[in-house]
Amino acid sequence: MIHSFILDNNVLIKYPQNRTTPIQHGISMFERDFKKVFQSSLKETEQGDNATIVIRYAEEDEPVFHRQESYSIRFIKREKTVMHVVGSDDLGIIYGLLHISNEYFGIDPFWFWADLEVETKEQVRIPIKNYASIEPVVRYRGWFVNDEVCLIGWKPEYPPTEEVWYPVFEALLRCGGNMVIPGTDLPKHGIHFHLASEMGLWITHHHAEPLGAEMFLRAYPGEKASYKENRERFEQLWEEAIIKQKDKKVLWMLSFRGQGDQPFWDFDPSFNTPEKRGEMISYVINRQKELIEKHVENPVCGVALYGEISELYKQGVMKLPDNVIKMWADNGYGKMVSRSQGNENNRVPALPDLDDKGLHGIYYHITFHDLKASNHLTMFPSSSTFILKELQNAFHHQADKYLLLNSGNIRPHLYQLDLVSEIWKNGTTDIDSHLDSFINRLFSTCQEEIGKIYKEYATCTVSFGGYADEKAGEEFYHHPARIIIGHWLTGSIAKRAEKLGWVPENRTFDEQVSFFYQKCTEGLENWAKLKKKCWKVLAQLSDKEKTRFRDQVLFHVELHESGCLGFVRLCKAFFSFKEGNYPVAFVWASKSMAAYSMGVDTLRKSEHGKWKNFYRADWLTNIQSTVDNLDTLRKYLRVFGDSPDFFLWYKEYIMPETEKYIYLENTHREPLSDDDLAQKLEEKFLENGTI
Repeated sequence: MIHSFILDNNVLIKYPQNRTTPIQHGISMFERDFKKVFQSSLKETEQGDNATIVIRYAEEDEPVFHRQESYSIRFIKREKTVMHVVGSDDLGIIYGLLHISNEYFGIDPFWFWADLEVETKEQVRIPIKNYASIEPVVRYRGWFVNDEVCLIGWKPEYPPTEEVWYPVFEALLRCGGNMVIPGTDLPKHGIHFHLASEMGLWITHHHAEPLGAEMFLRAYPGEKASYKENRERFEQLWEEAIIKQKDKKVLWMLSFRGQGDQPFWDFDPSFNTPEKRGEMISYVINRQKELIEKHVENPVCGVALYGEISELYKQGVMKLPDNVIKMWADNGYGKMVSRSQGNENNRVPALPDLDDKGLHGIYYHITFHDLKASNHLTMFPSSSTFILKELQNAFHHQADKYLLLNSGNIRPHLYQLDLVSEIWKNGTTDIDSHLDSFINRLFSTCQEEIGKIYKEYATCTVSFGGYADEKAGEEFYHHPARIIIGHWLTGSIAKRAEKLGWVPENRTFDEQVSFFYQKCTEGLENWAKLKKKCWKVLAQLSDKEKTRFRDQVLFHVELHESGCLGFVRLCKAFFSFKEGNYPVAFVWASKSMAAYSMGVDTLRKSEHGKWKNFYRADWLTNIQSTVDNLDTLRKYLRVFGDSPDFFLWYKEYIMPETEKYIYLENTHREPLSDDDLAQKLEEKFLENGTI
């Protein structure tokens, strides 16, 4: 019979002497968890014999000592039973403390991000059975907090303060992560790198910011960002970054892409062959490693084979240093092939060959921003099974040393973040069991119905291309829509929009518009059905769980539905315009604007409590910009037939027949607003069957 070890508000805890900063952060999280559960503070003791819990580093003869970042829970019985949380190092101890919080206190990894309440308890019973952590399948695993505009705009301070970053790093640690790129191109004086390091995380770097150095054009505005012409200045920036970070845990990212995350040869046409490009990248990467080794003993280094660089590597025109982790990247939609560049989509396989020896890892997106069809505010558009198969295939190709997950703004992506954390620990997961577990953590009722909605979500997303991974996020309804409006307003509709050249099998602008009309019409029907299911579930939930369901489920469905509806109506406005039916085009543009405005309302509804202003920095999908573009479009359309007095459509379609021939113009000079005119025209056109 296994007896229980009891924790209550009488616990005495002994911590290691000479606490490091990461250990202190771990202790702070644990003590906060304890206080939430037991409604009292932990009491500390200096005497191990008196302690209920002893937190300590492993000794050399303990098995846990020999594996990095591992921990064990051991029960030592003398006069009384004492629980020892034993870590091989700082992260081992932190993981051990968070294991107790999660398994026995019930503190969810996403308690902050999902607004989960903590159940108070008088005592917690822990089986007296020794426990040892398993070794994660992936050695370096973490998040790239990328395109993080919501985190940036959430609070007034810039760059974001500890108030924003602490919950991010805490959630990562609770998910078993050990590595982070804390933000994209943020000012170097911000707290993000320093705090992440203080909390025990490995720091790594964006492929566009090799070694974490300042971008060349920020340091030297107006100079030519050419390594060939400004070698000393580039190397000075790199060496300054190395010296600044040399005493921290850093996974040094070696890379040479270009300023603004673009290929450097876009700015230097002399690099006009794969051989020239590969030679330059190889030289720079080897030079970067030399600079690191001047200051750091046995550094851990990686090379970002991102986008076109993976293609050069596959062509055999690059020579990389030994003992570096080669980082392969998906295309932004979860498929391990090269990402599209402009309208080109070569889809070169982005995984090492099975006989490619050495160390390999991957950079993977569950959220993406590409000005085309990606998901920035909404959940990953493909299924969880798709993610699992891609990651398992990467592991099969020995790309398991490193997994960097693009985590975006955290809050909209909890399900996939949780899923991948399960996979990076165990190498696999049971999709159905994991989903059940995840939903049960967030909701106390309707779990089966909510699970079906999560599964159906990926079947509703619009397929925009010929490949299984080409599934649309919410940006599909906004960037292309604004391109169409801009193309239209500049009088260019006689030729196709080159920025939409990625749309398959289109030759004219009319065909491009028709493509989006067809896709969004199909999508609208699916999203409307799923929304009805959401409302049915919503009616059965408690008030707190209603709010959580709106934030974590309905939010995504509404952004898709309103986007589809807005785009369908925009296309109808264009079709009416082409027919010369300008008043009807004006009505459809106004109705499109109203539909897109529903998306803005969805963002605002999700900004309750501590989330006030969370989505005010929606600068990437930028739903409000789409609304504003529609407002411009309908003003443009009103010029066709209602100008110059902006009273003609009212007179023709709305004014009673008995008034048309007797009114005096000098008493009817105030034109209707766009909203009022659109509403009255819509009523009239519905009445006579025009729309």
